[in-house]
Parts: sequence; structure tokens; C-alpha cells
Amino acid sequence: MSDTPGLPEGYEFSADTARVDVDRVHGWLSSDAYWAIGRPREKHERAMASSLNFGVYATASGEQVAYARVVTDHALFAWLADVYVDPSVRGKGVGTAFVGRIRDHLAPFGLRRLLLATEDAHGVYEKLGFRPLDHPDQWMVHSFR
Repeated sequence: MSDTPGLPEGYEFSADTARVDVDRVHGWLSSDAYWAIGRPREKHERAMASSLNFGVYATASGEQVAYARVVTDHALFAWLADVYVDPSVRGKGVGTAFVGRIRDHLAPFGLRRLLLATEDAHGVYEKLGFRPLDHPDQWMVHSFR
């Protein structure tokens, strides 16, 4: 899509799960992401195995600087989850460009909607066309805990 901001110079996007630094990502999420604090490694690995996994990497070192995963049926629906950008690269446009690249990667599937939940990054997602639900009263949730 033409409105996707480019990644800053020195960073590259990848949809290759084999590139994901699972130790680093689990460390980020389980210790620094409000939605995943204390998440066991085994749970994270199971979630990754059932998801599309994406990363942003420093081109010079290959070090992973961002992660996200998408749960999808590849036809109608997708859920963007576990979006995390390393604090050392926040504010450089990595997060916005990263989510834009994920959105563009999913576009050929012909999905009806891509959902996400956030407590604090609405502005990042709004730049990419995300908006609040039109009819939140139609949505329901069942919590197992």
C-alpha cells in the first residue's frame, strides 16, 4: 500500500519465523509488556507456532529490534498481537513502519478485518487506518481467568 511509511535506514522487515530471536522476544514480552508480564516461555512458543511472526532487524548486526505476531484464518479475520518495539529504537518510526508492513503483508489475503487491542498506542495505529470499533456493543469476550 502506498501510504505505508518506510522503515528508517539501517532496519529491515522480515516475515521469516526462523529469524525471530525467541529468547529476546520472550524476554521483552514477559518482563516489559503490560499485557504479557510473566508469560511462561512455553506459552509464548505455542502462541508463535500458531501465528504468523514478524520482525524488524538492524541490517548491520542482524539484531532483532521489533516483534509482532498475527493470528489469522488467512481468509476473513486476523488479530494483531504482541507488537513490541525495543526501547532503544522507539521514536524513530520503526513501530509505525513495522505495523504498516504487517498490514500490507496481510492485504493479499482479502481479509475482512484486522483487529488489535492497545492501552497506549492508539496514535501509532490510527496513522495506519485503524479506528475504534463502529459497534463495540456487538462485540463480546469470554475470559478464561
